[in-house]
Amino acid sequence: FPKFLADRGIVPGIKVDKGAKPLAGAEGETVTEGLDGLRERLTAYRDAGALFAKWRAVITIADGLPSEYAIATNAHALARYAALCQEAGITPIVEPEVLMDGANTIEVCEDVTRRVLDATFDQLRLQRVLLEGMVLKPNMVISGKECPQQADVTAVAEATVRTLRRCVPSAVPGIAFLSGGQSDALATQHLDAMNKLGSAPWALTFSYGRALQAPALKAWGGKSGQVEAAQKAFFHRAKLNGLAATGRYSEAMEEAA
Repeated sequence: FPKFLADRGIVPGIKVDKGAKPLAGAEGETVTEGLDGLRERLTAYRDAGALFAKWRAVITIADGLPSEYAIATNAHALARYAALCQEAGITPIVEPEVLMDGANTIEVCEDVTRRVLDATFDQLRLQRVLLEGMVLKPNMVISGKECPQQADVTAVAEATVRTLRRCVPSAVPGIAFLSGGQSDALATQHLDAMNKLGSAPWALTFSYGRALQAPALKAWGGKSGQVEAAQKAFFHRAKLNGLAATGRYSEAMEEAA
C-alpha cells in the first residue's frame, strides 16, 4: 500500500504501534506496545515505500493519574520507536496524547502536558533521536470534556503555546496537532489562534482525524448520491485548517462552503 501511494505522488506513511494495553502495576493506565520486531517491520515498510510512521501513546487524567511510572514508560517507548525509525530512514511522528475525556481544568491539563512533553524529550535526547528529523503530534492544552468551566479559544491557544515553548526544543521543525475529540470548527479556531500569536519557532499545523472527517461523514450519510457533497465538505474543512495553520482563518469563512 505505501508503494501504491508513492507511485501516485502521495507521501505514504504507516501506523506502527500495536495499540495501548494495560500497564502492569498501574491500574487505569496504559502503555503502547509494538516495539518487538519493529526494526524488521520498519525495514519492510521502507522498502515498500513508506516515508514516515506514527506511534501514539495515551495518557489519562484522573484522580492520582497519570503516574510518573506511566509517563516514563510511554516516553521511553516513543523515543525507542523514533530512534528505530530514523535508523531505517523513516521520519517518526511522535504522538504523546493527553486525553481530554475527564473533568479536569485547563490548568491540570497544562501541568500534565508539560510533564509528558518533558519526559518525552528527555528520552528522545537520551536515545539520540535527531530532533530535526521528527514531527511532534501532541494534544492541545484544553479543559476536559466534562469540566463545567470550559476555557475559551484564547486561553487554549495561550496555554498550549506557553507549554510548547517550555518543553519543545526549537530544533523540532513542525508540530502537527491532533484534534482529540474537539468539534471541527473549534479545532480550527484553536489552531488559528495559536498561529495568530506569532513568533513560534516551529510550524504549527494539523493532523486531525475526526475534526476533518466529521463534516464529510455528515454530508455523505452513507448515501451514494451524496458523495460529491461529502467531498466538498471535506475540501472546505481542509481549506479552513490550511488557513488556520498560517493564522488567516476567520469564523465568517464557516458559512462559505
